[in-house]
Amino acid sequence: MLENDVLLRRDCESEPLDSWDAEEDSILTPEDEEMELDDGEVDGDSVAKVSKKKPPKVEESKSKKEHVNVVFIGHVDAGKSTIGGQIMSLTGMVDKRTLEKYEREAREKSRESWYLSWALDTNQEERDKGKTVEVGRAYFETEKKHFTILDAPGHKSFVPNMIGGAAQADLAVLVISARKGEFETGFDRGGQTREHAMLAKTAGVKHLVVLVNKMDDPTVNWDVERYNECKDKILPYLKKLGFNPTKDLTFMPCSGITGMGIKEQISESVCPWYRGPAFIPFIDELPSLNRKTDGPFIMPIVDKYKDMGTVLMGKVESGMAKKGINLLVMPNRTQVSVDQLWSDDEEVTAVGPGENVKIKVKGIEEEDVSPGFVLCDASNPIKTGKVFDAQVVILEHKSIICAGYSAVMHIHCAAEEITVKALICLVDKKTGEKSKTRPRFVKQDQVAIMRIECSGLICLEQFKLFPQMGRFTLRDENKTIAIGKVLKVIE
Repeated sequence: MLENDVLLRRDCESEPLDSWDAEEDSILTPEDEEMELDDGEVDGDSVAKVSKKKPPKVEESKSKKEHVNVVFIGHVDAGKSTIGGQIMSLTGMVDKRTLEKYEREAREKSRESWYLSWALDTNQEERDKGKTVEVGRAYFETEKKHFTILDAPGHKSFVPNMIGGAAQADLAVLVISARKGEFETGFDRGGQTREHAMLAKTAGVKHLVVLVNKMDDPTVNWDVERYNECKDKILPYLKKLGFNPTKDLTFMPCSGITGMGIKEQISESVCPWYRGPAFIPFIDELPSLNRKTDGPFIMPIVDKYKDMGTVLMGKVESGMAKKGINLLVMPNRTQVSVDQLWSDDEEVTAVGPGENVKIKVKGIEEEDVSPGFVLCDASNPIKTGKVFDAQVVILEHKSIICAGYSAVMHIHCAAEEITVKALICLVDKKTGEKSKTRPRFVKQDQVAIMRIECSGLICLEQFKLFPQMGRFTLRDENKTIAIGKVLKVIE
């Protein structure tokens, strides 16, 4: 206990210095969001240190509610950040005063309709342009569950950021704008609506909610025909991706700016034709996702930073981790020990599957970790490989793909250069039969089994053993070309 107290004192002494440092940093580098995160961390620390004095409280602190990660996806300006901000203001996560301040600032820039999205688009660049760049994070709670909002960027150039966001989600919300002309641009060939829905499916999202936003727009005015038109256009495409309309697909109308249809049911005078539940009650009632708590601990690392130690961020995919245990960072097999754990910025002593966590570890330098590495159980580490066989669906590619073709693969949080070593066989989409002969090439809309070689070692697992670590997307020239799943790791 005495040692602890000494440490405590030392920590307290060094604290003001830290928070001051962090503030200075955030003034110097407004673009750099990680610094701002750090700032919050420091405050979190001071709270934690106070609570250390009452040992009975720290015994076993871990979140009771089920954690669900919701990612908001869709075309630029469909209103993803605004809906996220509206949810936070309705559930009381952002106080009125802050929103009034945002509204004032937005009005000064003559951007009144953007003020809600500022709750999630925090840095200056995002606010000036009204476009999300980084994946914004926030959380809100209902009586049963704890939701983390991941607000993904809709713009074409930021798709890799969006893949990182979708890889952490259990539930995706595809926001489409019902405003005349906006839905069409988002959904046609160059739009982001299709690509995002597809990436969400590969990232392993279990349920998709399609929110038809901007129903309050003068060109729409809660018109049932426009709602059905949007719905009928997008449904065949989502079916083709493998979403089942009876089980894992739900459509609902809403308005992000006015907040109708988000927390409360839409009043009958406004919208007589939709009597279903509003968005928040609906996602609260979704059946719980079965999680493997008993498997080995696995957490793909999304991001890292230095804060008196190395802090790793990510979503726990399986297993539990407690304070003080030893874990491995793969693929470079560095042994680390867990120093502190936070789940959504609250310090805890144990974390379980589905939680978005930060883990402070000892034994590795921050520069030796890069996103896409995996923190895992030391006795049962995750497989690593360089060459593997995979079943790949070519979604969009103008020319043909032969052996020797190279692209960038996104698997869980990692991005790695790959080349196709050999095409093994084609798979018939309808019957699932494999061709007897080796194909010379594959083209769009075909499914093939191919051998793929990565430029470096990566962590991966067979899809059937562990879906989250076995599915990937291939991108080339800023387009998503293919989605696939790992069948077996060769070497």
